[in-house]
Amino acid sequence: MGFLLKLIGFAVVAVMIAVGALFFLPGDKIARIAADQISAMTGRKVEMSGDTTISFYPVLGISTGTTTIANADWSNAGPMLRADSLKVGVDPIALIGGDIRITGLEAVGPTIILERARDGRVNWELGVEGVAPSGQSDGASGNATSRRLALTLDRALISNAAVTFIDHGAGTRSTMGGMALDLRWPDYDGEATFDAVLRPGPEPVEISGRVDKVGTLIEGGISALRATVTTKGGTATFDGRGGTAPQLSGQLDFDLKSTSQFMTSLGLGGADIPAGFGRAIKGTTQLTVTEDLRLSMRDLGVSLDQNRLSGAADIYLGGARPRVTAQLAAGALDLSALESGNADGGGTGGGTAVSEGWSKAPIDASAVGLADAEISLSASSLDLGTLQFGATRILATVDRSRAVFQFKELQGYSGNITGQFVVNNRSGLSVGGDLSAAGIDMERLLTDAAGITRFATTGRANLKFLGVGGSIDAIMRSLSGSLSLATGRGVISGFDLDKLMRSGNGTGGTTVFDEMSAKFDITDGNMRGDDLKMSMPLASATGRGRIGLGAQDIDYVFTPVLLEGSNSKGFAIPVKIRGPWANPKIWPDIEDAIDLNFKEEKEKLEKEVKQEVEKEVNKLVEKELGVKVEEGESVEDAIKKEVEKEVMKELFKLFD
Repeated sequence: MGFLLKLIGFAVVAVMIAVGALFFLPGDKIARIAADQISAMTGRKVEMSGDTTISFYPVLGISTGTTTIANADWSNAGPMLRADSLKVGVDPIALIGGDIRITGLEAVGPTIILERARDGRVNWELGVEGVAPSGQSDGASGNATSRRLALTLDRALISNAAVTFIDHGAGTRSTMGGMALDLRWPDYDGEATFDAVLRPGPEPVEISGRVDKVGTLIEGGISALRATVTTKGGTATFDGRGGTAPQLSGQLDFDLKSTSQFMTSLGLGGADIPAGFGRAIKGTTQLTVTEDLRLSMRDLGVSLDQNRLSGAADIYLGGARPRVTAQLAAGALDLSALESGNADGGGTGGGTAVSEGWSKAPIDASAVGLADAEISLSASSLDLGTLQFGATRILATVDRSRAVFQFKELQGYSGNITGQFVVNNRSGLSVGGDLSAAGIDMERLLTDAAGITRFATTGRANLKFLGVGGSIDAIMRSLSGSLSLATGRGVISGFDLDKLMRSGNGTGGTTVFDEMSAKFDITDGNMRGDDLKMSMPLASATGRGRIGLGAQDIDYVFTPVLLEGSNSKGFAIPVKIRGPWANPKIWPDIEDAIDLNFKEEKEKLEKEVKQEVEKEVNKLVEKELGVKVEEGESVEDAIKKEVEKEVMKELFKLFD
């Protein structure tokens, strides 16, 4: 028993001596000892300067002035870490047992420099005892040992931090300031919780979460974790497993009230996203992230404004721009905001032809440049505002602000449309296409596309076009290309061909035709053609003129000709169509009709009239001038001949 009492007394005295030694050591000496120990552990020189003090109550700790940790030996960017001040509190009982239990850590104004060398080396690989760089095995670094890192944190506070990331291989440098961290890690093998504030953009980004097994994560392993990112634009939550590589696998839920504001907060730059394309996004997916920054999303269900999509997607973030590969399916897909560039998506036909012309609202096509992509999309229906379609299969390819939409299937207007549509915003906005349509209800299509309601038939068409401009109006006025079409039986409303042929007045009523074909060239927003051909039960017709796609007007001549029969002669009456699409004027051109239908009669009558006039003139000349006009001789020649005869008589008198 005496021996035990002596042993306890010895321990008490030893502790008292140790504590007393700490009490009598000057602060700068303690700082040097701490700096040397940290330097030995990390392999980086640590310096602590300024006033250094020791506290014993309520915790054992040290407070320093400016503290720096040296950078990698291959870097010339200055210290890897520099803090205005550093406060560290430790558990003395744990310290006696050989562990470092930090009850408090506070860094004020730290500036951190993270670098990646051209050869891939990074400056944050430290040789901390028990931790191999980048999670490698112990043999990967001479500074790492097999002994665990005996370290915990009751609470760590970092305020007003700034991080600069330098990538010498990519030649980039970026800085993020105003950062803060509140970390609680009471058990090395247990759970840690954290709350952080980052400022990659103008608005703060709050990140909170937990890591189930911090020790495992530090040693390069995988741990369950949960994190929530909150910005002014919305929130995203991940719940799964991850590592420091980085590696992630789990469920991602996101609810972005404003995608543009969310992107701005993350420092990605905002964009005026059209309604229906994800101004607001809500959804869930099983997410996997690999070390090379490849994101895989499976079981994806997402709402882009009013549109609901499902499928799978892969995103690569390691290049100059994100690259997206996806296979998506949708129900009723509403992209009506595209027609006019209407940011609110609430317009009613902003791209539709109306009496006041096409929409002049600016089109913001910046969304085309957000990422490169190859997306396969199928939908039960597609609403483009002025145009409505049924079953749709589209392959969209985006490369450096140029999007190509290939229509594998586009059912609509009782037919099918194939081809491609291109939006190019690399140096100003342009749109183009090469489309073929078969079995199309022309009346419904022309009504929706151009407000033309007078032409009802079913047919096929081929259209090539290119337009440039910042609005629907500018694009339509710049259009160039070609159009060919052929139809079957149909009806033209607005004039009655039968009535026109019988009375010369064809206004009102309808004209029925059996088939029609035409070709047009498109230049500067005007469609011109002179080979329209139409077949009708009792007549045929041709057409020529201009259709103003930009000005929404028409100047066209339609010429029906009655078919010749055993008891009838072909009869043609040109019909002029002129004015705005909404209300063109239609009338027969009687003068041209006379020229076309009575040419021979007119020429015969003109000849007869001319002959009679010549007879009367000859008589008058002979009576008044005594000049006789011979048959087949003109009056001018007869007079000239008589004048020459009189002149000769006068000349011969000179020789008498």
